[in-house]
Amino acid sequence: MPDQHPPSRTPPSPISRRRLLTTAGAAGAAGAVLGGAGGALVRPGGTGDGPPPLTTVGTTAVPFHGPHQAGITTPMQTHGHLVAFDLAPGAGRKEAAALLRRWSRCAGELMAGESPADDTGVALDAGPSSLTVTFGFGYSFFDATGLSHARPDALAPLPAFSADALDPRRSDGDLWVQIGSDDALVAFHALRTLQREAGTAAGVRWQMTGFNRSPGATRRPMTTRNLMGQVDGTSNPRPTDDDFAERVFVSADGGPGWMAGGSYAVVRRIRMLLDDWEDLPPAQQERIIGRRKADGAPLTGGDEETPVDLDARTDAGDPVIAPNAHSRVSAPETNGGAAMLRRPFSYHDGFREDGTPDAGLLFICWQADPRRAFVPVQRKLDRGDALSPFIRHEAGALFAVPGGAEEDGYVGRALLEGP
Repeated sequence: MPDQHPPSRTPPSPISRRRLLTTAGAAGAAGAVLGGAGGALVRPGGTGDGPPPLTTVGTTAVPFHGPHQAGITTPMQTHGHLVAFDLAPGAGRKEAAALLRRWSRCAGELMAGESPADDTGVALDAGPSSLTVTFGFGYSFFDATGLSHARPDALAPLPAFSADALDPRRSDGDLWVQIGSDDALVAFHALRTLQREAGTAAGVRWQMTGFNRSPGATRRPMTTRNLMGQVDGTSNPRPTDDDFAERVFVSADGGPGWMAGGSYAVVRRIRMLLDDWEDLPPAQQERIIGRRKADGAPLTGGDEETPVDLDARTDAGDPVIAPNAHSRVSAPETNGGAAMLRRPFSYHDGFREDGTPDAGLLFICWQADPRRAFVPVQRKLDRGDALSPFIRHEAGALFAVPGGAEEDGYVGRALLEGP
């Protein structure tokens, strides 16, 4: 998961969705200081020494338009929905273009804290609450729209892995929508609005709901934890890295022109066998991961940000980080430099018939080319990761996520209106 270290915020005056509608440039007035357009990190304004007070959560707005789509480098939100759609029988390129126009218009309004026409009223009185909406295209989308000639090579179906038990009913899809927000009602409102806007052009194939820690829940901004209690996201690429854009975004000459500024999202629903994991002593959990549970620091010493010393040995001559420890097997240093930007949500879908929790991680990772990032790392994990006995990969998908929309355009326009 990406580290979350936003500057602290001072409480502005309360701002409602209705007030946003009557204020020119309300998205800019909502207190957001942008690190750039589109998918760039959004930094709420203000000064101070503490984490953002919960009363400021609703006022942060993320721009919809820009060179990259939002929801990729945006700080992780508290609530998330992932939903895949299949185009209706007979719907093709024309219908898909009209749908993306409607969706882009709605997403822009919702992310600015505005209420679209025929609004359901679910999110009235709420500000934009860091809402992001991200759109992607699956492999089958290009056949359905007669655009197979424009399908990127990097969108080739992922190889099968030995640990996979993927449910096809909850995998793949023509179209993908990722929704994130720091307010549950705002997130649901966006989900419901976009589902209604699909009309007869597309129907839901699958939908998943996730969550993360709330802003202001800790004394200081810090990396979040997953449902195993592990600090998760320490080694993510950072926007300040010299090669960050190269790793995450497609360059102008890195694929079809319509993908410039875009990225590829790998989505995996990973169930955690929490009963088995929680029965392990903390020291054994730490050896499996290769990091201390208390603070996420590597077992080789230091703090969370200290690089893992993969060469460190115990007095007996054994590796401090076990050969099959998750942090070793997944490290860029052991995968030819392969890395991806992880931005997942946790999930809990109740309890299974045997009483065990149906809970885990909605894993989402972003990269310029999954063949050089997710695939080699997952192959390495598949061959010998100490964490594997405690997780199950139950659904998966890969989507091409084009660059952001221009002010007068819509997401995917260069593809859908191209040759």
